[in-house]
Amino acid sequence: MTSRIRYLLALGLAVVLVTPVVAGPLRPMDVFDLEYASGPRLSPDGSQVVYVRNSMSVQQDRRHGRLWLVSRDGRRHRPVNPGVASESSPRWSPDGSRLLYLTDQGQGSQLHLRWLDSGLTAPISTLPSGPGDLTWSPDGRFIAFTMKTEAEKSKSWVTLPSKPKGANWATPPRVVDSVRYRSDGAGLVERTHRQVFVLPTEGGTPRQLTQGPHDHQGPLAWSPDGRSIYFSANLEPEADRHPVESEVHVVDLSDGRVRKLTERDGPDGSARPSPDGRWIAWRGYDDRKLGFHANQVSVMRADGSERRSLTATLDRTVRDFAWSPDSRALYVSYDDHGTGTIARVDLSGEREVVATGMGGTGLGRPYGGGSFHVGRSGGLVYVKTDPTHPGDLVLLPRRGEARRLTQLNDDILPHRKLGRVEELWASSSHDGRRIQGWVIYPPDYRPGKSYPLILEIHGGPFANYGDRFTAELQLMAAAGYVVLYTNPRGSTSYGSEFANLIHHAYPGDDYFDLLSCVDVLVERGVADPEQLYVTGGSGGGVLTAWIVGRTDRFQAAVVAKPVINWESFVLTADAYPYFASYWFPGPPWEHPEHYRARSPLSLVGNVTTPTMLLTGEKDYRTPITESEQYYQALQLRKVPTALVRFPDASHGIASKPSYLIAKVAYILGWFDKHDGSTK
Repeated sequence: MTSRIRYLLALGLAVVLVTPVVAGPLRPMDVFDLEYASGPRLSPDGSQVVYVRNSMSVQQDRRHGRLWLVSRDGRRHRPVNPGVASESSPRWSPDGSRLLYLTDQGQGSQLHLRWLDSGLTAPISTLPSGPGDLTWSPDGRFIAFTMKTEAEKSKSWVTLPSKPKGANWATPPRVVDSVRYRSDGAGLVERTHRQVFVLPTEGGTPRQLTQGPHDHQGPLAWSPDGRSIYFSANLEPEADRHPVESEVHVVDLSDGRVRKLTERDGPDGSARPSPDGRWIAWRGYDDRKLGFHANQVSVMRADGSERRSLTATLDRTVRDFAWSPDSRALYVSYDDHGTGTIARVDLSGEREVVATGMGGTGLGRPYGGGSFHVGRSGGLVYVKTDPTHPGDLVLLPRRGEARRLTQLNDDILPHRKLGRVEELWASSSHDGRRIQGWVIYPPDYRPGKSYPLILEIHGGPFANYGDRFTAELQLMAAAGYVVLYTNPRGSTSYGSEFANLIHHAYPGDDYFDLLSCVDVLVERGVADPEQLYVTGGSGGGVLTAWIVGRTDRFQAAVVAKPVINWESFVLTADAYPYFASYWFPGPPWEHPEHYRARSPLSLVGNVTTPTMLLTGEKDYRTPITESEQYYQALQLRKVPTALVRFPDASHGIASKPSYLIAKVAYILGWFDKHDGSTK
């Protein structure tokens, strides 16, 4: 004991000896403490940013979004409406005096306004359905939005007798006779069509601008003179049978007249006029019925002349875009080699990257995402992620260095020891193509020691992983595994040719890409060849089932929300018109052998690997009947198997925090159960 401590004790003063806290690994319940930013918007004067601060409720087992403001120097950080349950879609008025947003207080989303000078807030709508695509008119007098309206019901060809008074009859049958009748996350859907509306900012009755049996989609944009609104739609007959087709249209507010501005096979939308009104930019592509098409940004004069693509040489799909304040360029966002990127593209097509690392609007797996906004002063704010942080706000001023505005997880992550993430490249054993991946090491990793390895495969399949935060994979690493995730052929962010290597050939040679990356870690001595495990969801579930049908190298597998039989999938999935037309050369009855050859079910006779299945019971994208087929086939073959059913989950199993935790727990539990000690 030091003399200083003895002296304090002699004075009768309490002495607290503080022992440094050693950071431990990420724990499952930490998921409820994580937060991320989304939807940032710079104020018109550039002095502050409004954004959605997303947190997880441990009591309600759901994500909550609340609006927060932060000054451009990051010092003033405060909620817009303390205590409000759920807020989204913030939009500054053109003069910056008001803030428009949506609030959901349990009875559907409604439009609210906040006056910044007084701090007063008020609802300005009582809408029967949730609005979307909010946008202010240039003069700040009106708000345009889209909203679903009930379609005319078809007449029944059956007349049923009325039940006697007081009788307790079963719920009457529901008749389905439309192409689009159910949707993942929504279940059976009523006949509705999304229309364009305008509402005075003082409130009142919204005016419906568009009509008819078609969806009129956003994002919406006003013409600079405030006389018309741009939207996208497929107004042709039987539009539901053409799942990607749409054109840019403009509706005149004075008489409701609609004009079509584009005309080609493919999706055209997101039209936005330049601030000076001379140009219109929009996003789309020429449809060639490929599995993957790169979305391009094109421009035309306001009169429709001088049409050209600004990103034809980029060969990356543009996620979003915005005009520069001087109308001389556009800012575009896209993924490049697994990294969210923002670039400035001038009207000649010259491109300059201005920011990287955009993403982080999710906690589960390391997918792309994120958003950005360009202010009138030329500043830019975006959501940035890296392997150690979910999405935080970064401000890139017109002049000067980028500045991080938020540190939403600095209350927890500095006290957790995350697994180190390292980039990996491998040459595919199939054709030598370079395949990119990332390795997460256990937090207590010791060089020279071999560890059990989990190969985790992304879905899509036209998607990408990257060097982004991932709670699911970090929890796997915290359990003592080396975790490998990769972007095999078919992944986006490497160009159209690389993505379409799997066109009408998926799953296939991507198998060699995945195994080649595993081989690199085995050869380095990082991965124990006797302790290899594999899992993946959706498209990753397809590939996991494909892998165990072709090799017995893996000790155990978890196939999450897969497609096992392409014929039954195309005829039961919600997006069946798209899958039958783009992922295959035609319907199943015209190409039965093609469907069969690409189905993991065709290889089930080879499977010896203990394989668990994991799917949401309300999944309409890859229906649980796919998992049930594989489970029963494995049972018939006496292969160790289990089927984990998530009762309230659609395709996005991990949308509820407790389900994210449960998903990882079941995967790790299955691997622990089949760790090789009894094989």
